[in-house]
Amino acid sequence: MSMYFVGIDISKYKHDCCIINAADQIIVAKFTIKNDKDGFNELLTSLQSLSTPEDIRIGFESTAHYALNLELFLEKAHHSFMEVNPVLISEYKKSTSLRRTKTDSVDCESIARWLMTVEYKPHSKGFYHSYSLKSLTRLRDRLIRQRSFYLVKITNVLDHTFPEFKPFFQERFSKTALYLLENYGSAEKMARMNSTSYDNLRRISRGKFTPQKFLQLKALASNTVGVNNSIFDTELTCLLILYKEVAKQISVLEEQITELIVDVHPHYMSIPGIGPISAAVIYAEYGDMSNFSSPAQMLAFAGLEPGISESGTESHKGRMVKRGSSQLRYTLMNCALPLIRFDVTFATYYAKKRSEGKPHRVAISHVTKKLVRVIFALERQNTDFVATALR
Repeated sequence: MSMYFVGIDISKYKHDCCIINAADQIIVAKFTIKNDKDGFNELLTSLQSLSTPEDIRIGFESTAHYALNLELFLEKAHHSFMEVNPVLISEYKKSTSLRRTKTDSVDCESIARWLMTVEYKPHSKGFYHSYSLKSLTRLRDRLIRQRSFYLVKITNVLDHTFPEFKPFFQERFSKTALYLLENYGSAEKMARMNSTSYDNLRRISRGKFTPQKFLQLKALASNTVGVNNSIFDTELTCLLILYKEVAKQISVLEEQITELIVDVHPHYMSIPGIGPISAAVIYAEYGDMSNFSSPAQMLAFAGLEPGISESGTESHKGRMVKRGSSQLRYTLMNCALPLIRFDVTFATYYAKKRSEGKPHRVAISHVTKKLVRVIFALERQNTDFVATALR
C-alpha cells in the first residue's frame, strides 16, 4: 500500500491542499476547501479515496488558532497530523528553488514535500482533551482571579460600613459570613436580628454558629464605628451578585474539567495530593509528555530549573528562572505541600533539605522537582504511584 503526504496551507477562510503519492512523488490532487463543515467533509472524502488513515501523513504550518477546528475534525476522523514550524518550510523552499514565489498553491505543495524528508511526529491522540483542558483550566484561573478581586472589593466596602465584621470571621468569607452579607448586608440590619435569624444561621453553619457568637456579632453590629450609607449598601449588593455568579461558573468549569481528566486518567493522578483539577492543569500545560526526553526538560518547561551565572572560570547556580508556564509551576508547587504530609518518601526528602539549612520555600521547590521526576517516570513506565503512607 502506497503512502500519501498531504500538505495544507491554513488561512482564516480557506485551506489549500496538496496530496503527493510517496511512490512516484507525483501530485495526486490540488484543491481548496472552505474553513467550514462542507469543506472538511470534502477533504475527508478525498483522503478516504486514497487509503486508510495509517497510510496518510498530514502536515500544516502552525498558524495561531485558524487550524484548530480542522485539527479537532481530523482527530475525530482518526487521522493523525503534524504541525510544522513555518520557518522550516520557508528554509525548505529556499533550498529547493531559486524562484522567490509565495502562493498558497506553492506553500501547500512545499509542506507536502517537506513532510517526505523528515521524521513524521504527529500530534498525540489526546489532542482534543489537551486543548479542551488547557482552555478550561486557564479560564478557571482567570475567573478565580476575578473572584479574588470581588472579595477584595467587598472587604473595602465593609471597611467603611462594618469594619468589625471580617475580623469576627477570622478574615475569612465563610459560607455563614456570605449568607449574612447577602441577607442582611448592613450592620444596622444585623443588630436587629432575632431568634429566627439565629435558627437560619445555625442551619447554614451546621450548628457551628453558637448562641454566644450570635450575640457577640449583634453587639459588634450595634456598636460599630462603620458608616450606614445606602451607596455602600448598593455597592455591596452588586459585588455579592457578581461574586456569586463567578463562583457558580467556576463550579461549572470544575465539573467539566473533572469529567475530562477522569476520562484521560493520567498515571500521576494516583499521587497523593494531585486531585482532578491539579492533574488537569499538569496535563493541559505539559501536553504530550512523550515530547520530553528527560525530567530536566520538564523542569525547564515549568520554569523550575535554577538559573546559572557564569563569569570567567566560575559557574554558579542561582534562583529558579521562573520562565515557562506560571500556572503549571504554581500547581506543581501546591501539589508538593500535601505530599510532605502524607507520603513518607517525600516527607523524608523535605526533612533532608531542611536539615541542610534550606528555608521552607526552597525545600518545597526541591520536593516539587522530585515530584516532576516521579511524574516523568510514571508516564514513561506506564504505571501508577505506590504511596508509602506516614504513620
